[in-house]
Amino acid sequence: MASAPQPTLPLFYNDLMPLNSRDHATWKSRPIDKIEWLKNQHAVPLTVEEFAQAQRDFPIIFSAGDQPVPLALMGLNEGVNTFIDDEGKPIGEFYLPAYVRRYPFLLAKLTPQAEELSLCFDPTCDAIGDLAEGDPLFDEGGQPGAPVKAALEFCEQFEQAGAKTQAFMEEIKKHDLLMDGEIAITRNDDPDKPYVYRGFGMIDQEKLRALDPATVKEWNENGLLPLIYAHMFSLDRMRVIFSRQIEQDKLPAQVLQTAG
Repeated sequence: MASAPQPTLPLFYNDLMPLNSRDHATWKSRPIDKIEWLKNQHAVPLTVEEFAQAQRDFPIIFSAGDQPVPLALMGLNEGVNTFIDDEGKPIGEFYLPAYVRRYPFLLAKLTPQAEELSLCFDPTCDAIGDLAEGDPLFDEGGQPGAPVKAALEFCEQFEQAGAKTQAFMEEIKKHDLLMDGEIAITRNDDPDKPYVYRGFGMIDQEKLRALDPATVKEWNENGLLPLIYAHMFSLDRMRVIFSRQIEQDKLPAQVLQTAG
């Protein structure tokens, strides 16, 4: 069994291997009861289709750099996740981004020249393998079982949502609406020493208000404008995440922080 060539592995994935009925005929999958790979991640990629749900729990920001992507902030500091405990268990109820739910599966090209995407998985995940118990990945005839069918359907939907997200970002960049974000948050017991977070992108509201009426009308009709508002409204959640870090004793030393 050979791993698919991956010069740069996506977030969470330690390796990628193509799934096939020859090498994995007897393999099974079991439910994931811990999300250990998420506990030290403070930002998770988000698709635009998730904005409406995600904004209720997380600040939605954009990564810095030439190719920004939407991110759900689960903590304001590197290595801090206020929604997952040290054992990988969820803290309370919250929306779990599709990027997390997709793991350990992923659609990927097996070669740079390949036109089609193949279903791959991370072989280091202990929820899939030649297990004694679990749901078979393939039936006796080598046909995909329920776990493979479900994973393939979910990954295909995720790819479609990813394409919509890319189109959204291209439109935002086209109108130069992103600006460098900054937020200062103070503790109630020390109001004179704010924690300043930078290193993320956000919508420039002045440029948004200056958009021409035709563009605003088009964006309102195609659903892009509500996505922008969801992002803007969600930024208030940064103070909530900050409070969660205080409650969980996960607030680092008071220095300039990078949120994205």
